Amino acid sequence: MIVDAHHHVWQIARGDYGWLTPDLPIHRDYSLDNLRPLLGDIDATVLVQAAPTEAETAFLLETARASGGLVRGVVGWADLIAPDAPDQIAAMASATLLKGLRPMLQDIPETEWILRPGLQAALRGMEAARLRFDALIQPRHLPAMLALCARHPDLHVVIDHAAKPDIAHGVWQPWATEIARVARDTDACCKLSGLVTEAARDWQTDDLRRTVDHLLRVFSPDRLIWGSDWPVVDLAGGYTRWREATHILLAGLNRSERDAVLGENASRFYGLESTD
Repeated sequence: MIVDAHHHVWQIARGDYGWLTPDLPIHRDYSLDNLRPLLGDIDATVLVQAAPTEAETAFLLETARASGGLVRGVVGWADLIAPDAPDQIAAMASATLLKGLRPMLQDIPETEWILRPGLQAALRGMEAARLRFDALIQPRHLPAMLALCARHPDLHVVIDHAAKPDIAHGVWQPWATEIARVARDTDACCKLSGLVTEAARDWQTDDLRRTVDHLLRVFSPDRLIWGSDWPVVDLAGGYTRWREATHILLAGLNRSERDAVLGENASRFYGLESTD
């Protein structure tokens, strides 16, 4: 099974996408009908939240249920700091299409917010419900991810967009060292996604090679998960161009390793066989 393990849909009128401002070219509605013509031989997808509201999670689950089996998993949002967060998470987890939660850590000024004592019960609730933790982070958060994984060894974590390294400006450190530490010292996976929007506007495939080779080396093909980050990828060349670049960047892998990155790892990590 080939899986796009990271994409979005949104309806502007829902009104909870604070980051999606009218000046952005992607400030319009995107639905699965817009995505389907781009998929080619992709069999299944994971739909990821783009707004920090429970209403967004309900909208995504409704979209997934109506997808005819295309969307095999949803990564939603919950208020992890709420006093009743563990109960809310347990209730949300009754929807078998809900595979994980994603706090939008990159938008929170406090770098170590996820380590606050008041959130630990919610994270234990995620562990108990077997919900995955999508870490939407920047390089500054990587040390906190080490601490998070140490505190919650049963919490399955994936680093979204490889923690957004600054490819455009060639900033290699401390990202390269810190992401390698996460790979070495934790069981976290990493999404091979979102890289082109961190590259220069006129990026070429070779501009991504150093970053991708590093991720392959430190995580191995067994812990990398491919995703498109559509429709955000439309800001940096689009779905097809990113997928073509991926095939070039992974050309040195054998068939088994490519299959792992392009679908098997996502299926295993999110448990995509189980749906509503």
